[in-house]
Amino acid sequence: MKVALYMCRVGEGWNMMLSLDIRVDVVWWLEEGSGRHVLRWLLLDTALPLSQASWLVEHFEMERGMDQWGQHEWQSYLARKLDVYELASGETEARKGIAGKAGSAAARGALVGGMPEPYPAVQWAQLERDAALLAERISGRQLLAAEAEALLADTAQRPREWRAAAQLARLHGRLSITAALEGPATRRRHTWLGRALSAPRCHRCGSEARQRVPCAACGLAACAYCEACLALGRSRACALLLRSAAHGAVPRRGEAPRGTALAHTGGGLARWGLSAAQSAAATAVLAFLARPPAGDGPGRFLLWAVTGAGKTEMIFPLLQHTLDRGGRALVATPRRDVVLELAPRLAKAFPGTSLATLYGGSEERWKDAQLTLATTHQLMRFYQGFDLVIIDELDAFPYHNDPMLAHAAASSCKPEGNFVYLSATPPARLQREAAQGKLTHAKVPVRFHRHPLPVPRLIKMVTVAECIKKRNLPSALRTNIQISLKRDAQVFVFVTRIAQIEAFVNLMRRTFPGIHIEGTSSQDPDRASKVTAFRERTIRLLVTTTILERGVTIPRSDVFILDADNSLFDEASLVQMAGRAGRSMDDPAGRVVFASSRRTRSQVKAVAQIRKMNAIARRKGYLHPPSKT
Repeated sequence: MKVALYMCRVGEGWNMMLSLDIRVDVVWWLEEGSGRHVLRWLLLDTALPLSQASWLVEHFEMERGMDQWGQHEWQSYLARKLDVYELASGETEARKGIAGKAGSAAARGALVGGMPEPYPAVQWAQLERDAALLAERISGRQLLAAEAEALLADTAQRPREWRAAAQLARLHGRLSITAALEGPATRRRHTWLGRALSAPRCHRCGSEARQRVPCAACGLAACAYCEACLALGRSRACALLLRSAAHGAVPRRGEAPRGTALAHTGGGLARWGLSAAQSAAATAVLAFLARPPAGDGPGRFLLWAVTGAGKTEMIFPLLQHTLDRGGRALVATPRRDVVLELAPRLAKAFPGTSLATLYGGSEERWKDAQLTLATTHQLMRFYQGFDLVIIDELDAFPYHNDPMLAHAAASSCKPEGNFVYLSATPPARLQREAAQGKLTHAKVPVRFHRHPLPVPRLIKMVTVAECIKKRNLPSALRTNIQISLKRDAQVFVFVTRIAQIEAFVNLMRRTFPGIHIEGTSSQDPDRASKVTAFRERTIRLLVTTTILERGVTIPRSDVFILDADNSLFDEASLVQMAGRAGRSMDDPAGRVVFASSRRTRSQVKAVAQIRKMNAIARRKGYLHPPSKT
């Protein structure tokens, strides 16, 4: 899209500004709408590509003698800056001559020819109401123009001229307006067609945008766009991005609203029925949330809880604490199925609180709510909207090792807000920060049933590929699986490759006749029904990949991880798969076997992590006393 660009002299300095509707700015600055004394006001261009205008505004610096410049000097200045922009960005205009088309400069009180008409005075009161409505609807979000239009289409009283309303909200300081991609800079330079260029980054997701296409909207022959977040709408160099610039009047960390008791008091935790280990961790997080802000951005807290520890129950008092203080809270999880599972639990726990459930295809994507539950991809539509952001399964796909989702999460939290990371297997970087005292954290080393985690046994065997080739299972594996079947357990068998599942299932069926054995993977359309049948014990042994390493609870289950020395199975993955065993109160011990041709560092560290959590739980008195029978 194209916008107007102008200069405004207020007090001692010049400001460069862009406008979606220049008529609004004329009233604001030249007809006392701002209430500030304007010394000079100069229109530079009425139809400049947004990418260029946004870059010019961001990189504007005052130059000597500007107060004495006339129309010719301002047009020369604009042409010179645009040459720098084109050289740095690689954008080329389909139609040249911007400098020659520059709008007429106008000094306050001497409106030179070409000066735009002001916004109609009779409509100004309605525009003020529309601007307030628009700012309220976009509060805490960042939206492309098409998304803003979709949001407003869902609004009962829609602004008649939303671009004019957005511009007035921008002048009031309640919205920011920019191009969806940042302009070129001196960093991140690479060579393109023999010139030094910058790869622009997407403001929405933080990814580099290297694709360029001719664009009818802005007239550029090489307009960049972002491929990384294309599923949420095309983020282009000339696309408009609206961001909320308003912060709610929520008490800062360390302040409580009058008449409100902090949620970390005994009464606040008692209603959630937490165990001793859960209560200790929740109390530590609440104390962190209540402390004064450090002033260097959002606070960060790691809640390191073993698989099956009851992380969901532990976040309830954290959410209540934030809601009691008038704040907004977000729970983000990597997968849609977890969102759908958590939604009714949150609705039941907070019956009087508005709840928005967001995922791909959700009908609530524009719903304003105090509590939001979303997949991590949906975070890209939020901007400084939440006082508390809880990232569940921090180490899981697709969040783990995805800078785009990390950028979206960081953007969604208010500068004075807090992050709480939930994980049974935190990334190595966060583990180091916790060990070094750089990241405040709490550990929950025991499950709700207060029994120790099953410690994996390591057995030696040939690879799965060799078993399939020889059509035979090693005796050690066969014996251990037979023990699990005899004790009436459900048996997980994890393998590394989808291509091996069918052949290995056939081998297992020949080895254990009479046992219902199936296989599943991410490519299996019947995966959900097979997991249900496995949970209901119709299927007794399930061969699968890491697709079931987390989020599945099967009572009375044992776990066998084959080719455990494969690089696909890192420490975190091994701990998560091992965590499928022993989750039931009726069968808290379970059995876990790592089977491989060699012992690896990942296996040793996974076993060490499980043993360490058991030792912490024992030392703190969280485990049931050993049976005397």
